[in-house]
Amino acid sequence: MATIFDPVTVGDLSLQNRFAMAPLTRNRSPGAKPTELSVTYYTQRATAGMLITEATAISHQGQGYADVPGLYGAEQLAAWRTVTDAVHEAGGKIVTQLWHVGRISHDSLQPGGGKPVAPSALRAKSKTYLISADGTGSFAETSEPRALKREELPGIVADYHRASKAAVEEAGFDGVEIHAANGYLVDQFLRSGSNHRTDEYGGSIENRARFLFEVVEAVVSAAGAGRVGIRLSPVTPANDASDPDPQPLFDYVASKLAAYGLAYIHVIEGATGGDREFQQGGKPFDYAQFKAAYRDAGGKGAWIVNNGYDQKLAEEAIESGRADLVAFGKLFIANPDLVRRFEEGLPLNAPQKETFYGGGAKGLIDYPFAA
Repeated sequence: MATIFDPVTVGDLSLQNRFAMAPLTRNRSPGAKPTELSVTYYTQRATAGMLITEATAISHQGQGYADVPGLYGAEQLAAWRTVTDAVHEAGGKIVTQLWHVGRISHDSLQPGGGKPVAPSALRAKSKTYLISADGTGSFAETSEPRALKREELPGIVADYHRASKAAVEEAGFDGVEIHAANGYLVDQFLRSGSNHRTDEYGGSIENRARFLFEVVEAVVSAAGAGRVGIRLSPVTPANDASDPDPQPLFDYVASKLAAYGLAYIHVIEGATGGDREFQQGGKPFDYAQFKAAYRDAGGKGAWIVNNGYDQKLAEEAIESGRADLVAFGKLFIANPDLVRRFEEGLPLNAPQKETFYGGGAKGLIDYPFAA
């Protein structure tokens, strides 16, 4: 029987344990470049089997929040290289999460002050994070988006390909994770609440999933299937994501993902950062059925679960075979040595919510290690 402390193979990666650090937006990368703080932050947590970085924009258009990192410039890639080199020196493995936010953005963050883009011109009932000239941060309503034209989509898919290739070959990442969750661009195409298109990218489940699979194909061709994962959130309401019948949609997605030979599937259960039992539609989402749709279609990738896991729940998920890894978010923010604390039964630091977004070292790299 496996335990959370056992090593595991995930695609092409050999991991020292079954802890994953979840992607966590921290808004501390001015100019879209990670800093020395980032080097320290990730290296402190390198005892996790796999670090998944904060979501990282594949293009300027893909940026939705102030001071988040990117993968679309030489200086950004070089800055990320200092992070990956340090993590590798510390014995860790690190993958980056590929991000295009779609409509979850603000005009002031877009190239030339233009509108954010989306499958349909539907403004999200959501907020983004902006930093003013005096350095203070605050949340603001997202801007009204414009609908993407059919002829623009291949260019965005090409951005995913370019960013994936650069992440692995130039920035030194061990792999990449496609962010297809939490109401961002890929998820916006999937959900009927945000996708009202009438072309081949809207309407039926197959059409709404078309963009996702084009992205997957592009990323796999750039990074290699054994270094690619994908994050999905079947029922989360995050960023105004909605669909009245998510089970057939995500069962279809899971079954079709099986053919790509991905390293892992990363699933947010329930409402992101909230109620694990949250549901959309008339009945609870069946996560076992979702996983079975993937496995029955031949999917071999590791299954990562996420959202509100404590030690007891995580150990049950691994020991029962329900999951191959567990991703922890806030616990890793507050406990850089989370693996050791779990292994030795040590008390946990409490996260400081007021320092989650923006700022400097405080709340980022100053959480104490266990004595």
